[in-house]
Amino acid sequence: MEKSDLRVKAKELRKNLDIRGISESIVSEIEGMEDFQASHNVLLFYPKDFEINTIPLCEKYEKVKNFYLPKVIGDNLAVCPYDGSVSMTVSKFSIKEPCTAPVSPEIIDYAVIPCLCADRKGVRIGYGGGFYDRFLPLLDTKCIKVLPVPSKLLFECIPAESHDIPVNFVITEDEVVNCADYC
Repeated sequence: MEKSDLRVKAKELRKNLDIRGISESIVSEIEGMEDFQASHNVLLFYPKDFEINTIPLCEKYEKVKNFYLPKVIGDNLAVCPYDGSVSMTVSKFSIKEPCTAPVSPEIIDYAVIPCLCADRKGVRIGYGGGFYDRFLPLLDTKCIKVLPVPSKLLFECIPAESHDIPVNFVITEDEVVNCADYC
């Protein structure tokens, strides 16, 4: 299947899922990960309709971890500090973004990356804008990258292109997939 076909299929499938319940299970899986527990600077994303919501991590751990959200600046993503008291604005993509000044993405040691669907090798399909394709190389090589995705959107194989950067873990409501086991 082509990426464009997988995007359409994933958007249709997730409309019928219990995203709230799945999000709660995925947040619980993330909390149990040693890499998350050891992290200090965590990148999340603010969810749109039908996306996994990991913002409760910030609400629960904001006293012991620093949280950040992406912000679109031109054709790129910036990393901006976030907590529950930060003023937010809505981007041209209808995504809430913090009104804080960007920091270096190299400080992030745990990054939760949005996706429409993924495979066990850690290859993701996003919305097609290439923002994360341009952003992921800016993260420190030691940064742990994870994809939260409903198990019904974890496909056998997603066509990878040269610019696709696989993540370390795919996290569903049922399991934590170590992508190194599938490379």
